[in-house]
Amino acid sequence: MNGSFNQKRAVLLFITYLCPQIKDRVMSQPVRVRFAPSPTGPLHMGGVRTALYNYLFAKKHSGTFVIRIEDTDQTRFVEGAQDYILDALDWCGIMPAEGPGIGGDYGPYVQSERREMYRPYAEQLVKADKAYYAFDTSEELDAMREQAKQMGMPNWQYNSVTRSNMKNSLTLSSDEVQKRLDSGDPYTIRFKMPRNEDVRFEDEIRGWVVVNTNNLDDKILFKSDGMPTYHLANIVDDHTMAISHVIRGEEWLPSAPLHVLLYRAFEWDCPKFAHLPLILKPNGNGKLSKRDGDKGGFPVFPTNWKTSEGETFPGYREQGYYSEAFVNMLAFLGWNPGTPQEIFSLEELCEAFSLERVSKAGAKFDPDKTKWFQQQHLRMRDDQTLAAELKSAVDTDLSEDALATISGLMKERATFIQDIQTEGDFLFGTPTSYDEKTVRKKWKEEAPGLMSEWASVLEGLSSFDAATIETEFKAMLEAKELGIGRVLPLFRLLLTGKGMGPSMFEIAEFLGKEETLNRMKAGIDAIAQVQQA
Repeated sequence: MNGSFNQKRAVLLFITYLCPQIKDRVMSQPVRVRFAPSPTGPLHMGGVRTALYNYLFAKKHSGTFVIRIEDTDQTRFVEGAQDYILDALDWCGIMPAEGPGIGGDYGPYVQSERREMYRPYAEQLVKADKAYYAFDTSEELDAMREQAKQMGMPNWQYNSVTRSNMKNSLTLSSDEVQKRLDSGDPYTIRFKMPRNEDVRFEDEIRGWVVVNTNNLDDKILFKSDGMPTYHLANIVDDHTMAISHVIRGEEWLPSAPLHVLLYRAFEWDCPKFAHLPLILKPNGNGKLSKRDGDKGGFPVFPTNWKTSEGETFPGYREQGYYSEAFVNMLAFLGWNPGTPQEIFSLEELCEAFSLERVSKAGAKFDPDKTKWFQQQHLRMRDDQTLAAELKSAVDTDLSEDALATISGLMKERATFIQDIQTEGDFLFGTPTSYDEKTVRKKWKEEAPGLMSEWASVLEGLSSFDAATIETEFKAMLEAKELGIGRVLPLFRLLLTGKGMGPSMFEIAEFLGKEETLNRMKAGIDAIAQVQQA
């Protein structure tokens, strides 16, 4: 009997403590997560990462990813911001199952469209003595702060100690409170923070968090303009939308104890919390900001953002980044798979992601690493796909088959699709100049003769493919007892105008015999004229 009990206990301990993934799948409610941005401006890449981690977690656990727009702060509302947010997420492939414009069983998904539902919850807290009406005017609050400052207390708070000296339903008689309410006096509803109580909760990333309520103030839950604050709306919405996990940025960690207390006040089950690390600036300390992007010459927004004044801030999409590369880069800013693999598709990220491998520490953003991800994803594309992209991106009359060949030759040297043309301009037209360094170093007295002789060999070839050209080239070198480094750069110079590049034999095959011979003759003459001058 005792042995059987111990075995069961061991299994339970394993599931609970040693295997969190099993715990999530077996012991929890269905996974529902949300990304809840505020339309107060463009979506920063840090916000995109938060959305991404929510999306990946939902997909990993066969759950539901929800988009909710939190626009309770109407004073900071920016026209066009909501559309920007949704468009940016769409570009990234972070597609919600529920949200604005999509619908779902828990809508509406814009808080301003839900405003009528919040007041009853605030009133419920007042009736339960978990919150109270506060009638203090802004002038009275300012006066209290100034008085406290003069007394050497610069960080005055409306809290469990100071509320007894303020104008609220805890200090006024019930008749006076009712009279003020009936007459339409402006008021807020504040949370009644318990005194000297430890709030404990387990964060999925940071472990146990403990905060004493003496360090917390009585936050406003309902504003005088009839709108809830973030704190109340956030809790009510997460509960009524059956959100199981709240995965959000580290900046919300100080608010988490209040949110836990609100759940307890309503006698609701609390979701699991996971607070993500900051994305840090490339140099120095601190959170990555738009200013860092301006200084470093890199975007901090997923897509272009145009202000109402007409100023445009650059985005990754418009700078030529693939959404797959951008998302891949973001995933690694705070998470790693625990394997050497770095290049992931979105589907692979969904399979590999886990909160257990999200770091507590901030992740430094590296613009060069971002370009590396772009390079890798470009190289993974097949030549026909690149050809179609190139056809749309550059002005050329070349066929898609020709562009596919060019893409195959140049993609290892490209970061963006346009680079295939700029780096491989000699594949789109005859070179008009020749690399001075290569001319100076390699174009010696015997060069014109060697190249003329090599041109004669090429002219005599019945098959003008890369393999045949390479075989004949090596045969000429052997016959003349010349090293490849003495001759191949001359050939490259005449055909491309450059000192380095992809396989010369594949370039010659692409150009064809006639164009190759024409370029060689023109190049020999042009270099001779330059040297004579």
